[in-house]
Amino acid sequence: MSYKLKKAISLLLVLVTVFSVVFSFASCESGSGEISGKKNKKSQKSESSEESVTEKNDLFSSGIGDDTESMEDETDDPGTGDKESTENKITAEPAAEREFKLGVILLHDEFSAYDKAFIDGIKEAKKALGLKQSQIVVKKNVPESEKCYDAAIELVAAGCNVIFANSFGHENYLIMAAKEHKDVQFCHVSGFMAHTEKLANFHNVFASIYEGRYLAGVAAGLKLKEMDAAGKITEANRDANGKVKIGYVGAFTYAEVISGYTSFFLGVRSEYENVSMMVQFTGSWYDEAEEKTAAQALLNNGCALISQHADSMGAPSACEDADVPNVAYNISNFESCPNTFIVSSRINWAPYFEYIYRQIQNDEEIAVDYIGNLSDGSVVLSAVNEKAAAAGTQERIDEVKAELVAGTRRVFDTSKFTLNGEYLTSYKADVDFDDDFSFTPDTEVISDGYFHESEKRGAPYFDIRIDDITLLNEIFA
Repeated sequence: MSYKLKKAISLLLVLVTVFSVVFSFASCESGSGEISGKKNKKSQKSESSEESVTEKNDLFSSGIGDDTESMEDETDDPGTGDKESTENKITAEPAAEREFKLGVILLHDEFSAYDKAFIDGIKEAKKALGLKQSQIVVKKNVPESEKCYDAAIELVAAGCNVIFANSFGHENYLIMAAKEHKDVQFCHVSGFMAHTEKLANFHNVFASIYEGRYLAGVAAGLKLKEMDAAGKITEANRDANGKVKIGYVGAFTYAEVISGYTSFFLGVRSEYENVSMMVQFTGSWYDEAEEKTAAQALLNNGCALISQHADSMGAPSACEDADVPNVAYNISNFESCPNTFIVSSRINWAPYFEYIYRQIQNDEEIAVDYIGNLSDGSVVLSAVNEKAAAAGTQERIDEVKAELVAGTRRVFDTSKFTLNGEYLTSYKADVDFDDDFSFTPDTEVISDGYFHESEKRGAPYFDIRIDDITLLNEIFA
């Protein structure tokens, strides 16, 4: 082979090699750019999805009626078959996360202060836990009837593995659903049958709201003391024994309401001893007209201050119209009643929603009877309205709260109230449910100098009608 031919062949081989390297490099660059592009696109989509969840966080506020609201969010298309994308997604989320879909049954809607407290709690827990909106389904305006059972079954069909109902009268219907669907956890507020039904998937929950009401009563007592010192208590505000009259609007004559108004009264009397209280029941948890009528009846009876265990603006608005101080429940009335609203107590449901989520994730049992308290943030007070409250109210609330948390002060200290003129050293409460609804006292609840409220079960059972509190009527369901 000639020298020129050899040189030509060598040059050709060099060119082929260079071309191959360049082609290979270009292919790699093209492939790398495509993968990077997919990641960037996915990352942008994920960021957009998070923004959508935030924007849709107010979906609870839409819709009236017996409706279902599924909090859907924008998610990636599950059918892409993108292996690397899937691996990235798994890495970004908790590796051992268990299925969690919460169904919530509400008696009313966000216009009820009571139900709004649950809606707010769900939103707070959703944000804290990073839940998708599609993991929460809410049914509003579900009455205490078989419609509750129907709603529970619909939530099961929707894939919910935890179902929560928020009204006392929902309990029997929720138990029916729990017996039929043992793979679903059912949680019920203010009920008392979980520890006697002994179903592994049925649970009762409440909070020591009596402590919150007691603290609100402290604020009310300080206000009465201030009013008395300023000469703003008239003879019309005093009963036959010279005690200052205050009023309370209640829904039903249940232990839950009795416990609430008694704890409020004892809080008042801890700061202003010369007081008596009248209670007017409405026969409804939420009826603005009836609640306003009840408040007006109390005002007509000369009450110098009013509080409530009812869910509307009826009583607070009556107080604002009459320029009479008001202590609210479940919602701050600062904007609507700026001249008379003092403070409000409520249950914060976010800690419980977070608790049941953790129990599911850890594959641990949900407590049969769960009771939240001041320490875990389940019982809270609104900000004090300094325009209407007595000077130093917030500081005094903080002091008394610290004592309650430490256990150095007890709400139902038996040295602080009497029944028919006698101090109690023993009392049996109806803690265990009776199949015949006979409400038979069965459990000793007084020891160490106080009534042990909500320690034997979650729902309140304090039903003692202590001296200096007069019921103007009685209404049971």
